[in-house]
Amino acid sequence: MEIIKTYLPYLIPLIIIQVGLMVFALVDLVKREHTRGSKLMWAIIIVFVNLFGPILYLLLGREES
Repeated sequence: MEIIKTYLPYLIPLIIIQVGLMVFALVDLVKREHTRGSKLMWAIIIVFVNLFGPILYLLLGREES
């Protein structure tokens, strides 16, 4: 239990960044009409590939109209 207390101040910002990026990417995915690939595939990548999934979507998945 002492280890968790030691690392918790470092983990909280990472968790906030992860959740924030995931929410932002999912909202963008829902609002966007066209993506490179299927929306279901990108949703799975965003949710299950921690931290890198939302970044991959934002860099590669969005298709500009």
